[in-house]
Amino acid sequence: MPPPPQREFIALNTLADNPGATHSTKRVGRGIGSGLGKTSGRGHKGQKARTGRSPRLGFEGGQTPLRLRTPKRGFHNAHERWYRPLNLKTLQQWIEQGRLPTDRVITMKDLRDSSCVGRKMGWGVKLLGRGAGSFKHPVHLEVSQVSASARAAIEAAGGSVTTVYYNQLGLRALLRPGWFADKGRLLPRPAGIPPKLDGRFDRRGDLPPSTELPAAAQQQQQQQQQQQQQAATA
Repeated sequence: MPPPPQREFIALNTLADNPGATHSTKRVGRGIGSGLGKTSGRGHKGQKARTGRSPRLGFEGGQTPLRLRTPKRGFHNAHERWYRPLNLKTLQQWIEQGRLPTDRVITMKDLRDSSCVGRKMGWGVKLLGRGAGSFKHPVHLEVSQVSASARAAIEAAGGSVTTVYYNQLGLRALLRPGWFADKGRLLPRPAGIPPKLDGRFDRRGDLPPSTELPAAAQQQQQQQQQQQQQAATA
């Protein structure tokens, strides 16, 4: 058998960095043979050869820079309103899994807290009609916008959809009311619907929102409970 390898002990005089971990400092102006002598790698004269005269990024000596010579394409609407889309197919899955309440009005806060929609909501939630043919739950919702097919499918199932208006501050108060409580502030007053958006919303959103079912839905729910009790006692 070969003898066991000798262990190397670390001593103060053998401590060193790994090869390539350190580099020598660049020494300029130390002769022509160094490659960085005479002008120290800055070339001959000119603005960049002087100390304290470094032009900003993109500066082209005073001529029109490339970023301004390039033609612009497209258009950005500063008044655009973006809504988080939500399809009926996803809404039905969340209801069947018990992740959304059905005994009261479902608000946009419920949709966000249950991760039915993402955290970034823009100006609210827009309900779309993908999965309208198989939707069968009589739920009541409050969203910012709703398509015609989604409204028809929900009303055919015995539910209702109300489009409510919230501005950016009101939407924050709806989604994160605890933020105002932690700051010791009251919830802001509901903002009115701008005249240019008149007709696109059923009403302005309440703060805090009212989650009571409509009167007709409450009567229907009471009748169903009474029928269930009678069937259980029979």
